[in-house]
Amino acid sequence: MSLFAAPALPLLDAVACEPTLAAASGTTATAAASGSKGETLIRLQPRHGTGVRDVRLRWRLHGAAGAPLLAVLGGISADRCVVGDAGEPGWWDALAGAGLALDPGRQRILGIDWLDARDLGTPAVDSADQADALAALLDALALPRLHALVGSSYGAMVGLAFAARHPQRLQHLIAIAGAHRAHPQAAALRAVQRAIVRFALENGDTVTGLALARQLAMIGYRSPRELARRFSAPSTLRDGRVRVAAEDWLDAAGARFAQRFDAERFLSLSESIDLHAVDPAAVRVPTTLIGFATDQLVPVADLCVLQRGLGAPCELHVLDSDYGHDAFLKEAAALGALLRGCLASCGG
Repeated sequence: MSLFAAPALPLLDAVACEPTLAAASGTTATAAASGSKGETLIRLQPRHGTGVRDVRLRWRLHGAAGAPLLAVLGGISADRCVVGDAGEPGWWDALAGAGLALDPGRQRILGIDWLDARDLGTPAVDSADQADALAALLDALALPRLHALVGSSYGAMVGLAFAARHPQRLQHLIAIAGAHRAHPQAAALRAVQRAIVRFALENGDTVTGLALARQLAMIGYRSPRELARRFSAPSTLRDGRVRVAAEDWLDAAGARFAQRFDAERFLSLSESIDLHAVDPAAVRVPTTLIGFATDQLVPVADLCVLQRGLGAPCELHVLDSDYGHDAFLKEAAALGALLRGCLASCGG
């Protein structure tokens, strides 16, 4: 057990390289304001397909050559833009940027776009496929080893798969709000979300389907405590029907998601979460697990099982937060402190 005093949030009791960027075959890269980005042709043998496939993987790299190399991976909505650049926001701007815990002035930060089943030409994509794609990209870019992999949500699942499949490529794993398997209750919620989207596709209203699926997802992402605090107003009768206090919030979240996400990609990556399975004993890389006491999708009990079964030294930190699973996006101060401490302890 390791206790860490994170600011603003109580920490609960828990159960116990110098790379350079080189030209690579099949790689096209462009200079960004503070780094490089590109597309690289990699060769994979997908877990749910037959034979070897050539796949294009999009990536972005920030920071100076010679700095500790970090791969930073987020949820299924995240992409290669971890750090904001030239007016383009990063998906983790609260934690990744100048002077923050993930600082391209001190570290080299690698992000990737997730592959989906269409990219692979297979019925499904697995977290193991994403892990193998990252390893192939490191080979193509002549980056021999990651100092650390920081993964959140789906990114934590991929991080665990990477640590199990490519331990020689990784010094330390930091897995936030992700476990070795999908919890059955969370998988059941996602199954309903996918059914909504498929029904919408069959009936020609993809936008509504994506919006409704996202609304259901938001209820799982956040905690009952937050919803009780924010939406305690009584229900009202409006336009001939009852409307509950959270509906405006849910409508807005669904509309935003439907505008920016593709239905087939959503289905593929949602299924990938539920296909994810890693034997904890196969993870033989020193690991830091970070969970949230109110997370309905990744319960602390699953992280305790993972910690006890891990095949390497492991610390588990549990933060209390109103935000449930989404705390990895919302609790920048507490997570920043934990990340700084963890990266400092392993030399990053």
